[in-house]
Amino acid sequence: MTAINPHGTSLNHAILSVLVQNRPGVLARVASLFARRGYNIFSLAVAPAEDENMSRITIVVDLESAPLEQIVKQLFKLVDVVKISELDPRRSIERELLLATVRVTAEERTQLFEVANIFEAKILAVGAEAVTVSLEGHPDKLDDFEELLAAHRIQELQRTGRVALPKLDRSARLRAVPTTQKGKVG
Repeated sequence: MTAINPHGTSLNHAILSVLVQNRPGVLARVASLFARRGYNIFSLAVAPAEDENMSRITIVVDLESAPLEQIVKQLFKLVDVVKISELDPRRSIERELLLATVRVTAEERTQLFEVANIFEAKILAVGAEAVTVSLEGHPDKLDDFEELLAAHRIQELQRTGRVALPKLDRSARLRAVPTTQKGKVG
């Protein structure tokens, strides 16, 4: 999948859902592997999974820094990695969260509220000279919203990184999402 990097360069990337044992230091080991090998991470999100003994790490990897097959092989060398799934953007649901505090005058506030309404963003706080908004959605939607916010004076901005899950299979005709577990070829 090709996406536009906010800094203006085209970026070829893949989405990996990595199920790991929920132990101290696992995220540090994954991040360290990427740093040692010179692999670039475009986005990273981690949280406990459906099993309390597992965590799910969603990694959007830059395929220009290394081939996907090499990245997967290196991840599987880590003891705590249980399962790796490549998520096809056409067959997955992707979400991200954006929080932004924007400086606005009283006259600009109405315009900002209209933009927020169009994007279905939430107004979290309103101050005398600033407004804090949040938006959850597909990363492309957040990119568009962020671009419109830039017309104002963004004081602070934070994005969570992408999380993704496969779409529910509604038809037996859809092929399965490629999944690889340790010890199995898939």
